[in-house]
Amino acid sequence: MAFDDLSSRHYTAFCEFLEGACGIVLGPNKQYLVKSRLSPLVGELSYASISDFIDSVIKGERNATRSAIEVMTTNETLWFRDSYPYTLLEQEIFPALAKQNRQIKVWSAACSSGQEPYSIGMSWLNAKQKNTLGNTARLQVTGTDISAEMLDICRKGEYDLLAIARGLPEHCQKNYFEPIDKGRLRVAPPLKQLIQFKPINLLDSYGSLGKFDLVFCRNVLIYFSRDVKKQILQKIAACLQDDGILFLGASESLSGLSEDFTMIRSNHGLYYRKSAS
Repeated sequence: MAFDDLSSRHYTAFCEFLEGACGIVLGPNKQYLVKSRLSPLVGELSYASISDFIDSVIKGERNATRSAIEVMTTNETLWFRDSYPYTLLEQEIFPALAKQNRQIKVWSAACSSGQEPYSIGMSWLNAKQKNTLGNTARLQVTGTDISAEMLDICRKGEYDLLAIARGLPEHCQKNYFEPIDKGRLRVAPPLKQLIQFKPINLLDSYGSLGKFDLVFCRNVLIYFSRDVKKQILQKIAACLQDDGILFLGASESLSGLSEDFTMIRSNHGLYYRKSAS
């Protein structure tokens, strides 16, 4: 199988396709990433070269475009990534919201293979075990992603040894997962029933999702252009309740991007609260 070099013309055309389809901006020096992600598809889908595959993508051939988006939007993820958002949830935010005696709604945007929404659910269950939530508050977490393949993994809720080793604490394995085979674990019903998964392209409308108390959009905005970041943040603000909370990645900032949020610093870390209208 001939995997030819990626020409500037084909690279530019593919970057334009990717930005138009899902907002991801690669920049001028990511040819190695495109080649490494697309090369396996050339063989799987019986193309002669990366160039031929990209030609099919640009023409809009359904299988090629779907496969290209799948591999280019699949990112590394961890359980309880950076830890502080989940400490804040468990110790401060969930107990405060639980006092309202209603359903608390959380959105995990671009949730990849499900570690983030399930970590949010585990934080809720941890707090519940400590009797800090009362008896009437309820949680619903919505995980969304553009990738149908990732959403299938999320819904199945089964993880191998490598995925488990990426930050899943032993007490969580014991309390919230069931053993399957070969060391794999499956999300147990008390955790799974807290989470639902839906397909969402962050370039599209979020109106169908409803209103949320909390939004996790962590390590996502870095892939978009400045203008698209602003649009996404504006739409997130619109789907947050008054005083709703936004978590970004540890290295991300809203500086110069949005006036819809106020930074809140706590002992455990920072987050953003929706500003008063």
